Amino acid sequence: MVLDYLPLLILFIIAAGFAAIAIILPTVLGPRNPNKMKQEPIESGMIPFMQAWRRFPVQYYMVAMLFIIFDIEVIFFYPWAVVLGKLKLFGLIEMAIFLGILLIGYFYVWRKGAFEWQ
Repeated sequence: MVLDYLPLLILFIIAAGFAAIAIILPTVLGPRNPNKMKQEPIESGMIPFMQAWRRFPVQYYMVAMLFIIFDIEVIFFYPWAVVLGKLKLFGLIEMAIFLGILLIGYFYVWRKGAFEWQ
């Protein structure tokens, strides 16, 4: 039983080894000659003309979180559709409840103005 997981353990060890090599090797072998120009934050080859740290509106984060929530909803559709034949009416009712809760949340954030850009 435990030997069935041996290939998975080997895979994790190899992956961890590659990750460690990718992090440690450039640090050890890479050149170390920093100067003022190399320490400048450069965006697309342009020299910055204002402060790099600025505040972003919460709207960006709100839209990102809503996208993640409603995107994960779509991910739940696939396994539900695969086993819908076995679940029959129970599975259909459960998915209707799930979609109802998400639809209530969608209308709530819509009424609160989360989708409005200022």
